[in-house]
Amino acid sequence: MIRLTEITFSSARPIDGYGPNFFRVGGQVIEGAVIVTAGGVRSWGGLSDAAALLALADEVDVILVGTGRQIAHLPKDLRLALEAAGIGAEPMDSPAAARTYNVLLAEGRRVAAALLPVPPE
Repeated sequence: MIRLTEITFSSARPIDGYGPNFFRVGGQVIEGAVIVTAGGVRSWGGLSDAAALLALADEVDVILVGTGRQIAHLPKDLRLALEAAGIGAEPMDSPAAARTYNVLLAEGRRVAAALLPVPPE
């Protein structure tokens, strides 16, 4: 027998889904790149917007960076800036980053997801 346990997120907002150029977070649809934390969701300027990620230094321990449809390396300057601020960065494709974010959020971890959208096919 398989037991299913319903995941609760307390007041945090999980990533409900994604589609061509959008993410759905806590029922709200946001177009383009986003940053999602337990405290909320906001638009993000993408990999060149290091300041938005560095601003999370006191809030999170790790940022899951969704690089779109496929995994890609983070730009070296972004990776070094995050390391200097004491923030771990894990690049992965955006769907995997969204799923992993929800799991870590449910565990009560100090995590953020910075997600580039998946373009239409």
